[in-house]
Amino acid sequence: MSTPLSNHQTDSSSVPSVLGGAVIGRTREADVVLAALATRRNILLEGPPGTGKSTLLRAVAEELARPLFLVEGNAELTPARLLGAFDPAQVLNSGYTADAFVDGPLLSAMRSGGLLYVEEINRVPEETLNVLITAMSEREANVSRLGRVVAVPGFTVIAAMNPFDAVGTARISGAVYDRTCRVTMGYQSAVEEVAIAERAVVSVFVELGGSGVDAASSMEESDRARLTKTVEMVRATRSHPDIRQGASVRAAIDLEVLCRQLAMQRVDGGGAAISRNDADVTRDAALAALSGRIRLFEGSGRNADDVVSELWRRFFAGASTGQVTHTPGKDPAR
Repeated sequence: MSTPLSNHQTDSSSVPSVLGGAVIGRTREADVVLAALATRRNILLEGPPGTGKSTLLRAVAEELARPLFLVEGNAELTPARLLGAFDPAQVLNSGYTADAFVDGPLLSAMRSGGLLYVEEINRVPEETLNVLITAMSEREANVSRLGRVVAVPGFTVIAAMNPFDAVGTARISGAVYDRTCRVTMGYQSAVEEVAIAERAVVSVFVELGGSGVDAASSMEESDRARLTKTVEMVRATRSHPDIRQGASVRAAIDLEVLCRQLAMQRVDGGGAAISRNDADVTRDAALAALSGRIRLFEGSGRNADDVVSELWRRFFAGASTGQVTHTPGKDPAR
């Protein structure tokens, strides 16, 4: 049986970070990605949502001072949107010249020797995927009426996908795997997720500014204790028997942010702000942050609010203001 997170050191200063501190943990993954880019290998990042794939890549691009072009993979991504197209107005004035062509993200990355990041590559239509595969293997693209475009050294394709998402996706062809180095990115350790959430929560309120920002962006010991429970609850969604797909650390971030904001907005009978640990605050924040992020098994016979409420009772009911503690040894959800 694993040791509860609350028994571990959760101070973010104890957690390793890479790429100038921009990424918490992920030392191995960052090392492999940097090695692949140094040798001009294309990369496939595989992992569930919220595991830091985009964060890692943005940090790598900044560290290497490389241009980064983002593409969202979906059914609307046609070859023309990936490659680019001629500007109709300029075509009328000067014909199909190179100056009349507006580069899409693929050609922009090829001409600049930059990084092309394709999110959700398993949602990209086959015709568009074939264009991408050619660029990965041949380092060139052929565009009608424009001609052949050869990539500048340094051009690299980094694709990402959630291997557990079966809705609106297609099976990735062997041609993609054959042209990429695969880096898997699972959920991080509990301690790292607490550090990630703490950094993100503080950042949210610093960016918002305004009244109450100093108090909202602080991280006292009681806040860390609540955040630890929040991360524990989110992690529990990944192993719950009724949940097919659990939530990522993003849910923990949103839950904590909502706790802080709700506590500032609500007042008690005397007109004072209520505690961030108030039962209604933590329960409402949990339902809002988690209910839309979890996917239940069809045969569970339950809804998301019911399951989130169960988890809230397990992790928060005994610690929340005004709640009766449960009998030791008995699951408070039952």
